Amino acid sequence: MVNSDPHIVVAGAGSIGCFVGGLLAASGRNVTLLARPRIAAEIRAHGLTLTDLDGMAVRVSADAIGISTDPAILAGADMVLVTVKSRDTDAIGAVINTHAPRSAQVISLQNGVSNGTALRSLLPARDVRAGMVPFNVVPMGQGCYHRAVEGDIVIEAGPGALGSVLAVPGLACLESREIENVQWGKFLMNLNNALNALSGLPIKAQLKDREWRKLMADQWAEALRVIHRNGIRPVSSTPVSVSVIPWVLRLPTGVFTRVASAMLKIDPQARTSMSYDLMERRPTEIAALQGVVVEMGRMSGIATPINAMVMDVVNTAELAGEGLPNLTPNALRRELAEGPQA
Repeated sequence: MVNSDPHIVVAGAGSIGCFVGGLLAASGRNVTLLARPRIAAEIRAHGLTLTDLDGMAVRVSADAIGISTDPAILAGADMVLVTVKSRDTDAIGAVINTHAPRSAQVISLQNGVSNGTALRSLLPARDVRAGMVPFNVVPMGQGCYHRAVEGDIVIEAGPGALGSVLAVPGLACLESREIENVQWGKFLMNLNNALNALSGLPIKAQLKDREWRKLMADQWAEALRVIHRNGIRPVSSTPVSVSVIPWVLRLPTGVFTRVASAMLKIDPQARTSMSYDLMERRPTEIAALQGVVVEMGRMSGIATPINAMVMDVVNTAELAGEGLPNLTPNALRRELAEGPQA
């Protein structure tokens, strides 16, 4: 049974965790953010301000939400929302296993397709659910987080009505019995995280450039071949079927703008999380995105030159530590033509 007033701990509260946890707290949910010291100090000083591209503005005072840097706070959790990067899944799983009660429900709100499985292996005999967050959140500073893309959270269906606990004004949450296919649909969308970071452009500006869209389409089609070969049938997180999206992306810009108006409902300044990773000299999630395609292709005997090239260029940009590379589609096409790829 689901506690009618559960203590929700957001484990690894960064941009997504602060936004989701803040909206839950604003609706009266009992929420504690388990955050890094810098973020905890910022929220204690400024509270949270949560905005979106439709004009939402929600203010959460510092005393209306729990804030901690001590994982021992998990001892009182009824529900744990995991919002760390994929590379930190094993570490947060060990922390949850040490501190959280076995009765606590654990929900992964992370990018990638393997985090739910990883958490289940780390937390045996617990209620662990995979999830999918379709929107990105931009950190604006001083406790302000801006949702720059629309969409509803989807979590794995199971005992209890967990979706109803997480569905509050400004935050829809659906439950699905085919969460893996939903995650693969979002995975395909997330492959543009790397291209957007390499472009140096906001997402909306990138989408209005046909050469970038054609490279996105080629990368998508390559990944889809590998995914289908492995018997996976992704569910689109947009009204457009996953098999049709490459065709839509390749349309002339004027036609694309009319056909894909929903895809362009994005804050003009929004960038992908990988852009912020490179700007702030942090490790990216490239291994959990293009890296997965490359490895699946290798195991299936399918060449993945585009995804391999993008992964190589992002890894190079990480090592360089100089921020956004500001590359062009033609520059990446030349990398594809010149370099040996997996």
